[in-house]
Amino acid sequence: MSEEVSYHSVCRWTFHAGKGGFVPADSIPEWEEGGWGTVDAIGLVAEEIRPRLPGHVRLGVELHYDYEVNEGNAQELAAALQETGLHLALITPGAHRRFAYGGIASLDPGERRRAEEFGRRTVDLALGPLRPAWHPDPLLRPTLVLWNGSWGYDLATVGVRRMYENLKESVAGLCRYEEGREGGMYLAIEPKPNEGHPAMLLPTVASAILFWKKLEEEYGVTRVRKGINKEFGHSEMIGLDPVYDTVEEIDHGMLVHMHLNSQGWSDGIVLGGPGKFDIDHGARVNGFTVTIAGLAQEAGYARWKGHDLQPRPYDDRGQAVDRVVRSILAWEACARAARELDTARLLNDLSKRDTAAAEDLMRSAVAAAQSYFDEML
Repeated sequence: MSEEVSYHSVCRWTFHAGKGGFVPADSIPEWEEGGWGTVDAIGLVAEEIRPRLPGHVRLGVELHYDYEVNEGNAQELAAALQETGLHLALITPGAHRRFAYGGIASLDPGERRRAEEFGRRTVDLALGPLRPAWHPDPLLRPTLVLWNGSWGYDLATVGVRRMYENLKESVAGLCRYEEGREGGMYLAIEPKPNEGHPAMLLPTVASAILFWKKLEEEYGVTRVRKGINKEFGHSEMIGLDPVYDTVEEIDHGMLVHMHLNSQGWSDGIVLGGPGKFDIDHGARVNGFTVTIAGLAQEAGYARWKGHDLQPRPYDDRGQAVDRVVRSILAWEACARAARELDTARLLNDLSKRDTAAAEDLMRSAVAAAQSYFDEML
C-alpha cells in the first residue's frame, strides 16, 4: 500500500561521544567535539539514516543555538542542508548551558537581560542565514522551541511567583520580536517536570497550554502557530498520561511539534517511567504510540515528528545510529497500525462496555505494528 509522506526530524545532539557525569563521556570517540561537527551530523543523517527508511519518509534536523549552530557556521549549515535535501525542522536556544539561575525568568536582572538577548539571536539566525533551509511548504516551517530547562528553581519562596511573571513578560516579548521580523515560524513550549533543577516553571502540557492563553489575555500574543512540543517521556517520568496530553493539545489547537521519545516503561521490557530520570529512549512499539498516532491522524497532524533521543552509555557508533532508525520505524509501524485499526468496532465495543474486546483489538494493533516494524527494519 502507498503511504502518505511522513516528516521526521533528527536532533543534532543525539550524536555525541558520551554524556559524562555518572556514565562515560568517551563511549563514541568518533563523535568527540572538535573532530565532529554539525555539518558532519547532517551528512550522517543523509547518508546513513535516510537510506534505511521507507521512501515516504522525509527528514529534517533540529539544532541548538549557539553550540550547534551559531553566527559563525549558519551559512555553511544551511548550504549543507540544501545540498542533502534536508530541512531545518526545529531550532531552540540552548539557554540551559548558559543560564543557571532561571534564564528569562531569572530574578537576577542581568541574567534575565542576557537570556532575552540570547533568544532574540536565535530568532535572527533562523530568519536570516538559515532561512534557505526551511521547507517551502508554509505548513512545514520550523518550530522555535522554548525548553524550560533553564526556568528552574530549588527554593520554595514567594520569588517563584515573580519568576513566573518574568517568564510571561519575556516570552511575550520574544513572540512580538519574531512577529515584527515577519518570521512565520511556529513557536512551542516543551514542558518538563525537572532537570536540571528539581522544580520547573511550566512542568506539564496543561500548564504550558494555560500559559499561552495567559499570554493572549494579558499581552495580546496571538495563539496562531503557537503551541506545545510534546515529548511522551516527559509526561511518563512523573506518571502523567501522554495520551491525554495529546487530547488536550489537539482540543486547544496546540499540537505543533512532537518529540517521540519514551521512557519505555509501558512496553514491559525497557525500564524507566514514573520517578525515573529522563532516559530518552526512542519511540516504542506499544499501545501508547499506536493511540497517539491515531489521535494525530484524526487531528490531521502532518508536521515534523522529532527524535530527541540519546544513545545508551554502552553503545558504539553503529548502535547509536541504529537507535535513530529504529525510533523512526517504530512510529511509522504504529502509525500504519493506527490507520488500519477498526475504530468503529473499537468505539462500538467501548459503548457496550465490552472493554475486554476493545483491549483485544488494541493488542492486535500492537502486534501488527511490531510485524510492520520487523518488515521495515
